[in-house]
Amino acid sequence: MKIDGQCHCGYVSYEAEIDPERVSICHCTDCQKLTGSPYRVTVVTSPEKIRMTGNPPKVYLKTAESGRTRRQYFCPECGSPLFVCGEDPENTPWGIRWGSINQRRELEPKRQAWCRSAIPWAASAFKDLPGLETA
Repeated sequence: MKIDGQCHCGYVSYEAEIDPERVSICHCTDCQKLTGSPYRVTVVTSPEKIRMTGNPPKVYLKTAESGRTRRQYFCPECGSPLFVCGEDPENTPWGIRWGSINQRRELEPKRQAWCRSAIPWAASAFKDLPGLETA
């Protein structure tokens, strides 16, 4: 599926090819803090399937609870979160942040991760979604 998106202010924009089956919810505490909400929705794709069409995002390096370094991409103007990937951005999958995608109404989560960190009142909404307790 072809998608496009941008940050809140429009400074950073992109196009991508994604598989709608790879949309997931993450309940980890890093995602909770980075979004200011109980979870984050992301779709994963290969780096070569993303093309920047506007200005470049800024990157923030964060060591996750798992010990892995994650590259968090965001707009340097408005701060909107846009992408995430591992230490090697050319050879690891990228996550596109759902809120930046223009076609987000068509992208329903298919799984969830870090369920042990889920906020109880929010997690009950996803009780029928498969969960990965150790992801």
